[in-house]
Amino acid sequence: MSPEMLTRTIGASGIAASAIGLGTWAIGGWMWGGTDEAQSIDTIRASIDEGVSLIDTAPAYGQGLSEEIVGKAIKGRRGKVVLATKLGLIWHAKKGNHFFDYDGAPVHRYLGADSVVYEVEQSLRRLGTDHIDHYITHWQDATTPVPETMEALDRLKTQGKIRSIGASNVSIADVEAYLAAGQLDAVQQQYSMVVRDMERDLLPFCADNNVSVLSYSSLALGLLSGKIGPDRVFTGDDQRKDNPWFSLANRRKVAALMEEIRPIAETHGASEAQIVIAWTLQQPGITFSLCGARSPQQARENARAGRIRLSSEEISQISEAASRHLTNLDA
Repeated sequence: MSPEMLTRTIGASGIAASAIGLGTWAIGGWMWGGTDEAQSIDTIRASIDEGVSLIDTAPAYGQGLSEEIVGKAIKGRRGKVVLATKLGLIWHAKKGNHFFDYDGAPVHRYLGADSVVYEVEQSLRRLGTDHIDHYITHWQDATTPVPETMEALDRLKTQGKIRSIGASNVSIADVEAYLAAGQLDAVQQQYSMVVRDMERDLLPFCADNNVSVLSYSSLALGLLSGKIGPDRVFTGDDQRKDNPWFSLANRRKVAALMEEIRPIAETHGASEAQIVIAWTLQQPGITFSLCGARSPQQARENARAGRIRLSSEEISQISEAASRHLTNLDA
């Protein structure tokens, strides 16, 4: 492993961050079977201590709970953190389009200027900070013109409340609309060995337009961690409970893939999961890899993947093995 954490810049913003980011969806508890606040704080701090500066959260993760926990964890460490959060999934008003219900209450997709102003203040308060380094529209809102959203976000930049703008869960048409309306520094999309659709068009388009890509679910909700054995059972509101990815047949496919990755992992003194993350980071067009963690040990392991430099031959070997084993996972 290299002694140095890989760092990259968010678009044209000039903001440099660790290529490994800590994703805090699971820390919010929602869809992950609850959360332990003290352990979550320790997890975030372990990431920072291991060289991770990019911390990604969102109001929708536990309706503010994830942001509050992140705020507590980074108190006294704010200068070491590139803080990313999101907007556009609201429960304070019934505007835009209904998206889902949380504990029986409706959550809407809405990116109107009035809500942008409201949401940033709520996030700043929960996070205990006076600025957000990277502010991301979480899901796109068909009821609000992109120029209206961008104008409101640009005002926040002028006021010093945010430093850069991102958009998540987007199409090329969405990115084109953002770029036409202002400076979009990054997109955040699901990408892993399992989900590679964006390689066809969105990744090269972003590369051509100096838009960074933050990949989320790099370990495919833990499927590619190499740690989900045949006996693991998911309960409660854990989203993996009924997810076809986690069928017994698919776990066997992943186990076969891990067998082929293991010799490469041993060469680097790394775990299979670390090699999967390192592979993700070295795919053309992927700038950052957001990895979830629910314990300090997981956080440290993920962070150390940012110190692994795979050879082109190793990347080819892994890609070939993945294409052979990871087939028909949604069946």
